[in-house]
Amino acid sequence: MTDALTLRSVTVRAVVVPLRRPVVSKVGLFRDWPMILIDLMTEEGVVGCSYLEPYLRQSIRYLVPAIRDLAAARVGKPVRPIDDFQQGRKSLNLVGNEGMAMIAVSGLDMAAWDALAKAANRPLAEFLGGSLAPVPTYNSNGLWLTDVAGLAAEAGALVAEGGTKGLKLRLGRDRLADDLRAIEAVRSAAGPDVSLMVDFNQGMSFGDALHRCHALDGQQLYWLEEPIAYDNLAGHSQLARELATPVQLGENFYGPRALAQAVAMGAADFVMPDLMRIGGVTGWLRAAAIAGAAGLPMSSHLYPEFSAHLLRVTESAHWLEWQDWANPVLAEPFALANGDLVIPERPGAGIAWDETAVRCYACDG
Repeated sequence: MTDALTLRSVTVRAVVVPLRRPVVSKVGLFRDWPMILIDLMTEEGVVGCSYLEPYLRQSIRYLVPAIRDLAAARVGKPVRPIDDFQQGRKSLNLVGNEGMAMIAVSGLDMAAWDALAKAANRPLAEFLGGSLAPVPTYNSNGLWLTDVAGLAAEAGALVAEGGTKGLKLRLGRDRLADDLRAIEAVRSAAGPDVSLMVDFNQGMSFGDALHRCHALDGQQLYWLEEPIAYDNLAGHSQLARELATPVQLGENFYGPRALAQAVAMGAADFVMPDLMRIGGVTGWLRAAAIAGAAGLPMSSHLYPEFSAHLLRVTESAHWLEWQDWANPVLAEPFALANGDLVIPERPGAGIAWDETAVRCYACDG
């Protein structure tokens, strides 16, 4: 089989899958999870697969047409994701390079890279010049802004899911005392050897963040994530300068240039791009070069299957964020072992759909 591919068509389907533990955070309550499944068909018979997680069910009705329009412009042309990334962004310049425009480009980019790696019969990490190995993982499947009384039991259950070496706890309750109680409860169950990352989901004003983050600075937390609005880079820069605890930022970077701007302003000690926003595989690779040159540890946000491969080719690779939210529609979900994500030796990113589940959870937006 040749690794030169020509795009024939793209199929885009929407599903809404159940969450084992509802998401309860400053950005809202989610009991189920919308996903957009993308299948990039080629004339050579190779199918590239990817998915997007657009948070809001209503966003499906805007993203699906955008993906289809981008794909229609490429039918009959070679699958060249780096060129296509550039052209896709240029074609949407008039409506802006961020938001849904970037998300649509990212989804197709991931599917294209998956197809090329499958055509070469290589796992994506190897196709990109790296190797397969276990990827250090923290569990982000729970510990939301729920009753503190239930956090200890949940923390114990999360550690037991594959023996992950880290947990993410959401903070930003009305009272500092309740955040401190939440930290104590999770630590008591997880044990001293489990790293504890905390995420505020942009839930505080800058003044409140100054007070709260300084008050938590002696809690031996692994990082403080997005305490204020993601685009307040000046505020994050001040927090990063003043706090001993590292500041984490990046899931809302739209494209590598946004990451470069944050790096230039000293807005974070760690960065964690999200594939949907950073620009898919192409955007990630460019962002990883910036983070590596700056010496900033780079973790992932969502998309653990693709992210695991990409961390294997990232100079400053740090932690993989683990969620099993896509598992209901995956034919063979990835596994955890001894605290790491195990990348299966499958061509491409290693994902395929459970078509019965896809039909069960299908939605029209």
